[in-house]
Amino acid sequence: MNCIIIEDQMPAQRILKKYIEDIGTLNLVGTYTDALEAMQVLNSEKIDVMFLDIHLPKLSGIDFLKTLPNPPQVILTTAFSEYALEGYELNVVDYLLKPFSFQRFIQAISKLSRPSDPKPANASGLQQHQSETENKNQSEEIYIKSGYDYIRIKTDDIFFIMVDSDYTELHLESKKHLSSESLRYWEDVLPRHKFMRIHKSFILNTTKINKVSGNQIVLENNIKIPIGRAFKNDFMDRFM
Repeated sequence: MNCIIIEDQMPAQRILKKYIEDIGTLNLVGTYTDALEAMQVLNSEKIDVMFLDIHLPKLSGIDFLKTLPNPPQVILTTAFSEYALEGYELNVVDYLLKPFSFQRFIQAISKLSRPSDPKPANASGLQQHQSETENKNQSEEIYIKSGYDYIRIKTDDIFFIMVDSDYTELHLESKKHLSSESLRYWEDVLPRHKFMRIHKSFILNTTKINKVSGNQIVLENNIKIPIGRAFKNDFMDRFM
């Protein structure tokens, strides 16, 4: 899909360009520092996705979007959260709050409709966003930053995630990966119908449970994970 960036801050431009290059599924047609510069390419070429900053010179991103009769899919980027509701009322795909991680960028990209995808019927942008957040809750794949690389991991392969000092460890069957993201971050990113916080230091893939024994959960690989007292009732209600 063809995309453009409308962003007047050079660091933010560079980050978006790098992320677009890394995923390899978008073709960046052009980068513009104000909305009026981008008008010509929108009128002359088929643009599928627009990364649009809200605070722009001459004309704000929100006001620019309101002038477009048939806008492409829009992902808003801004450092200010107070415009989120207005953005979704304009049927934007997602709202990236700066600074955003590559993982959060991937989440936004996963919500884009490909040219062959059916359009959701009778759903506003806000309703669609809420539904995706609650039910799909993000992708079935995640990316872990390791040095200059991003490692793709299927969420089904994760057994559990635990806190390790300033890092979190993602444990797979035969390996583990260190991440600088917090446990709270993984709670928000991972599919909620599979993953659950069962201790202040652990998130568990509930599909990997072999048995529950007292205050411990035994996984398929015979690893034992403690159940925190504050989390046990919720765990038992949801899965037992």
